[in-house]
Amino acid sequence: MAWIVVMIIPRATAFAKPGLGRRLKLKPPWVKMDILRGGMVRTFLWFAYFWAFQLASIPFLLAYFVLGLLGRERGRARLLEWITRAWARRMIAAAGGKVEVLGLENLPRQQGVLFVSNHQGAFDIPLLIGFVPVLKGFVSKKENFRLPIVSTWMRLLGCIVIDRNDLRQSAGAIARGIRDLQAGRSLVIFPEGTRSKSGRLQRFKEGSFKLATRSGAAIVPLTIDGSFRLLEGNRGRIRPGTVRLTIHPPIVAGDCDGGDKAALAARVQDIIGSALGS
Repeated sequence: MAWIVVMIIPRATAFAKPGLGRRLKLKPPWVKMDILRGGMVRTFLWFAYFWAFQLASIPFLLAYFVLGLLGRERGRARLLEWITRAWARRMIAAAGGKVEVLGLENLPRQQGVLFVSNHQGAFDIPLLIGFVPVLKGFVSKKENFRLPIVSTWMRLLGCIVIDRNDLRQSAGAIARGIRDLQAGRSLVIFPEGTRSKSGRLQRFKEGSFKLATRSGAAIVPLTIDGSFRLLEGNRGRIRPGTVRLTIHPPIVAGDCDGGDKAALAARVQDIIGSALGS
């Protein structure tokens, strides 16, 4: 195991630099093969690639923990951002997805931001990890934490598990999210509560906006347009497609009718919906 530490740690700290993602060769060889477009073969290869990447990430997990023992917190943060962003972009590329990002200039410089996004499909999480250049966790259902290796990376990102069937656990998860935002860690929520699996916007649940009203964090609305076409719109088969991600200007919860959750949810939903299908 010693050779892994010797080889991986220097590379991890050297590679985890701004702009590296643009130099990565992100597309696996089958992406340009027309014969695989829309077929089960592409879907099978994508899942094989997904798990192969998870296994390949294990040495980087080791490097992350060793960097912690050495007290190199900045190096750990850079490694975490680099490996998760590389994974996310590769997963989108392997599906044949093309991403157009609008509004990067709207990203606030301060930390502790609450990103609020619509939720069209299973590719939304890698989309936001890969193309919103901010280290952030997700408020996610407990089922996502059952995936080996993936769940470890999720916890390192600061993702918060929520059990929809356990009110006490859900309240504790919200309280932790408030503390994380106040401590300067950014989070993502999907206030629809589940994937729409279409281009339609579902009603936002007011309860999720407690994170903003109680923490005082700035809200950055995000519009995902077209991610469902990569999977959910194809009867469970992965097909190439184009996704547009719009980053809207930040808003402050207190500016909306004294921080009323219902008014805030309606306002954010209108903002996100304004960039759908336009």
